[in-house]
Amino acid sequence: MKVILAKRAGFCFGVKRATQMAFEAAGKDQKTYTLGPIIHSPQVVNKLEEMGVKVLNNLDSMETGTIIIRSHGVASGEISEAVHKKLDIVDATCPFVKKAQEHVKSLSESGYGVVVVGDADHPEVQGIVSYGGDKVFVVGSGEEVKKLPKMNKIGVVAQTTQSFENLKNVVSECLLRGGEIRVFNTICDATAVRQEEAKELADQVDCMLVVGGYNSANTRRLAEVCAELQPRTHHIETASEINAEWFVGVERVGVTAGASTPKWIIDEVMDKIEELNKSN
Repeated sequence: MKVILAKRAGFCFGVKRATQMAFEAAGKDQKTYTLGPIIHSPQVVNKLEEMGVKVLNNLDSMETGTIIIRSHGVASGEISEAVHKKLDIVDATCPFVKKAQEHVKSLSESGYGVVVVGDADHPEVQGIVSYGGDKVFVVGSGEEVKKLPKMNKIGVVAQTTQSFENLKNVVSECLLRGGEIRVFNTICDATAVRQEEAKELADQVDCMLVVGGYNSANTRRLAEVCAELQPRTHHIETASEINAEWFVGVERVGVTAGASTPKWIIDEVMDKIEELNKSN
């Protein structure tokens, strides 16, 4: 059985940067917290907790110490609160997410109704929306745009992990609802390239494993695009979830991983598959 690992599996630039900043901050001799999970990887969050860095859902109970802003970013009001409390702030917001926040702020200030393409329940999107004014709308598809009010000026930005196809569909619908449309393609290149690579790999193998947190939007999307081409696609979080029966009659296995998946977890998955391969 041949096992093929995608070239771009694992940490993207923003996640790698955020985790490095978090682990460096963990070495300081003072109380250190992250505002929300630093990335969508329970294993990384657990490692940080072992080093004394705990997760806070809000700043209500924090008066002193270091607060680390997660890679997905946080609401603008939370940043203001941290500044007001004079906390030491380590801003690990992904630069691509920060750019989306800036675009929403600028568009709102210029009188545009803003459409954010993404998952309304995702922390990245909730943070992005907070930088706009009263006329900010989150849509998950072009179909949802039809429910929006007519607007003279529409600005469009996207959650960084959205597919380009979905962004295009939303923009097409916006063109039917507004006189002036301004679009910022805030999709991370790493996400788009990773998805295309995963598609190519899924089309060449008999079984596909997608490794990453179940709460990771980009990992779930990778699993979806792979499953469209290879029904024998399995989304797992760790090597312990691998089932030997998945590989019965399989000659080629593809492995990819979400942008929040650390290398050590990918290595454990590869070792487990190799172990099963030798035992057959």
